[in-house]
Amino acid sequence: MASTILTSFSGALQASLSVLLVIFYGVIAAQFGLLDNASAKKVSQVSVKLFLPFLLITKVGKELNLQNVVNYAPIVVWAISYNMVSMVIGFVAVKWLKLPAWVTPAITFNNTTSLPLLLTQSLESTGILEKILQDGESTSDAISRAQSYFLVCSVVSNCLTFALGPKLLGEAEEGSDDEGDEEGHGKPNGQPNGDANHHYHEGNCNSGDCQQEEPEETTSLLPERVNQAQSQTGTMTHNTAHNILHMHNIHPSQLTETTKTVWSTLYSFLNAPLIGALIGLIVGLVPALHKAFFADSSDGGIFRAWLTASLKNAGELFVSLQIIVVGVKLSSSLRKMKRGSVHAGRTPWSAVAFVFAIRYIFWALVSIPIIYGLAKNTKLLDADGILWFTMMLMPLGPPAMSLIPMADVSGKDERIKMAVAKLLTGMYAASPALAFAVVAALRSCQKVLES
Repeated sequence: MASTILTSFSGALQASLSVLLVIFYGVIAAQFGLLDNASAKKVSQVSVKLFLPFLLITKVGKELNLQNVVNYAPIVVWAISYNMVSMVIGFVAVKWLKLPAWVTPAITFNNTTSLPLLLTQSLESTGILEKILQDGESTSDAISRAQSYFLVCSVVSNCLTFALGPKLLGEAEEGSDDEGDEEGHGKPNGQPNGDANHHYHEGNCNSGDCQQEEPEETTSLLPERVNQAQSQTGTMTHNTAHNILHMHNIHPSQLTETTKTVWSTLYSFLNAPLIGALIGLIVGLVPALHKAFFADSSDGGIFRAWLTASLKNAGELFVSLQIIVVGVKLSSSLRKMKRGSVHAGRTPWSAVAFVFAIRYIFWALVSIPIIYGLAKNTKLLDADGILWFTMMLMPLGPPAMSLIPMADVSGKDERIKMAVAKLLTGMYAASPALAFAVVAALRSCQKVLES
């Protein structure tokens, strides 16, 4: 027994250290000038708005079907539940323990995408998941299913962060409009941008003849019709909403603050990862599409060899790139403090200890017994050790890197941003502590399967 536990712990520790090393590679890239904060932001944006939706389409679409769709319902409920509980704990801690306001989002929103995806990839090489696999299932197939579970959880977490994150730090009148991070937080996808067409179209258009400026490095390569359609989409959406209000004799200024807040919250849920998840849902649940995308070419998989393969290859870039971006952002923040360009900000040890206790200890002590009890004593969860294992780990891990752009959007001063950066550095440095929870979750799943 002791030997088995030691082997499992060694494998989990190696997987956690591999994640930490990839973060360190991002730090190295920043230190040697290969990536700076601006380029890291661009990499993060393309990862979140392009690669992550591709990953969701291929992972969720492949694993989801009409037979197992009910397996994903508990994940949605669990993701909402632990986020809400964490938020309440944060509010209580800020009010009664007099901790900084950023503690609430720090313990509410954890890294639900890039870190657990990379962790599961690392666990595959250690072989410690073999005892909770289904009969005849390969480790790679199980890892793919685990990642689809984590991705569904991340979509729920992203939506909650879009709607609630900035409010937890206090919104400013004006915020950043181009910030993104590893969890997909930033400007909602599809939001009109007044400067979207500035670099590819200027002048008046008469009878279809347009006077265009000379091409430059930011000139769009898309056909002119596509560019015009893109710019017209935002205008059409705005006009449609305006016409609906006009039909009911309602002026926008007559809308109550509550109505405006509800509309703003609903609109904030529209983002690229959610769209990717919805496409994956459709592809998975429509048998003809599932067959076309994922069946062998000889069995009718007409898209698998080219479209699905391209989406899969691009989507897999998301995992490592986003962890590297974490390292770049941490390095950039710490260099600012070292240069003394901004006040380092005070990060109370009590706040750091509290966040660590909630993110790494409390949720391990709560989520593992809860999922163990549900798996052992109820029929609410399918008999799938990988499902139990991933649900046990979903609430754990360091805070999401979205805390930094959230502080930007909320108009916080540099001292608070630096305090948050120091917190994140410590929390990600402590990520190998996940090894203890991984071993506990693994042993709990084995006990259920053996009973």
